[in-house]
Amino acid sequence: MPDTPADPDSDTEPSLEAQIAAYQREFRDLDPQVEKVVSALQRLNRRMNVAYGRQTATLGISNAEWEVLKALVLSGAPYRLGPGDLAKRLGLTPAAMTHRVDRMASEGLVTRERDENNRVRVIVELTAEGREKWLEAMRMASVFEEDLLQDLSDEERGQLGDMLTRLLRRVEDAQPDADGRLSDLE
Repeated sequence: MPDTPADPDSDTEPSLEAQIAAYQREFRDLDPQVEKVVSALQRLNRRMNVAYGRQTATLGISNAEWEVLKALVLSGAPYRLGPGDLAKRLGLTPAAMTHRVDRMASEGLVTRERDENNRVRVIVELTAEGREKWLEAMRMASVFEEDLLQDLSDEERGQLGDMLTRLLRRVEDAQPDADGRLSDLE
């Protein structure tokens, strides 16, 4: 059964097929295979962010706070970074990072102290409570992610991971600053 055009008054997103058909109607040079891959990745990313947000909310933290906890854990023990380093890693402005760190410090997830070697520099450090929130979020995410990939064999998971990594490398090579703020957007 062919998809009908999306109802402009509907709250639901059109199917991928309906979206691609509408794009092709308006832009005849569109490659439907490329658009299906890209649109599916965008929708998957958006829906996964919503799911992760629901999980982190049950822990009393936001996705934004989860990203800071993750960046600190990825930095390795003793899980410390300067606010500027955190901002770059998360693609935030320094002001946005300061606001986020202020909130997290008041919640006991991180501490913020002066660098003993450079009194002008501030260091953000993960607390035991912050690390426990990160671990619990990881436990919840693992269950969600395993369920997400349940229909794929180990071989398919490996192939999908390899393909997505190739796409990621292409974007990173073409847009080396894509992980942080773009200078023309600051």
